[in-house]
Amino acid sequence: MLDKNKVKLGCAPINWTNDDLPSLGGDLTYQQCLSEMALAGYTGSEIGTKYPKDRNVLKKALDLRGLQICNGWFSSLFTSDKPIDYTLDLFRKHADFTYFLGARVVGVGECGVTIHGDESIPLSNAPILSDAQFEKLAKGLNEIGKLAKEKGMKTAFHYHIGTGVQSMEETERLLAMTDPDLVGIVFDTGHSTLAGEDALEMLEKHMDRVNHIHFKDLRSAVYHQSKEQDWSFLKSVKEGIFTVPGDGDMVDWDGIFAILNKSDYEGWIVVEAEQDPAKADPLEYAIKARKFIAEKTGL
Repeated sequence: MLDKNKVKLGCAPINWTNDDLPSLGGDLTYQQCLSEMALAGYTGSEIGTKYPKDRNVLKKALDLRGLQICNGWFSSLFTSDKPIDYTLDLFRKHADFTYFLGARVVGVGECGVTIHGDESIPLSNAPILSDAQFEKLAKGLNEIGKLAKEKGMKTAFHYHIGTGVQSMEETERLLAMTDPDLVGIVFDTGHSTLAGEDALEMLEKHMDRVNHIHFKDLRSAVYHQSKEQDWSFLKSVKEGIFTVPGDGDMVDWDGIFAILNKSDYEGWIVVEAEQDPAKADPLEYAIKARKFIAEKTGL
């Protein structure tokens, strides 16, 4: 079984207000978000778009609710035309900010040529990285990994729909090009499944590179409609393609937990199932996921 002393549960603020489409949950405050996370029984949060940029203000709000920051998405730009030092400078500031708030891992998503934040572009137009872009990305991630390690943090690359690294083949190519001691991954059940991959196989093959975990499920009816009609990522999110563990019907949770129970994983498991909060009450779904995980793992 997962060790309660080594594995902690967090919740992502994107369930309340969407970072890529702030109009979803635009009326909800960060105080409500944090309070409901704590009420649902979580001890960690990731960074949200509405969270205060003053680290002391944010830490006070977290401390009041018994929460800490466990990770914050960092947008790397290695596949863009910007020099590598541009992204590294941004990373240093981001790592300093999240470390102060309790995080010891940084989830990195490559956004140099991504389409996932553009509601007008269908997922069939997801970028395909060139050999040169893969090389730049791998080099940049190794450099980020060095900076993180010097600070006592781990790097977790987030394969993500629409970014150029979404399939298992693309992810494995990047893993082969990066130093295992410097670059791990965010294992995300939802993005593996949405990419048409088997999340169970991804976890089983690459458990040794997992530094952070995102849990979400999919609704198969919405998934098939999104494929048939070639929706954008944000259109799919708005229509309810994602939901929390314990509510969807596409992820093999028993298989996922079986692998995790046999592993020596130490870190955070974060419920990150972005939905339209006007349709899916964030507190209700946070509680549902928390109960499901407790039943399956004892955490």
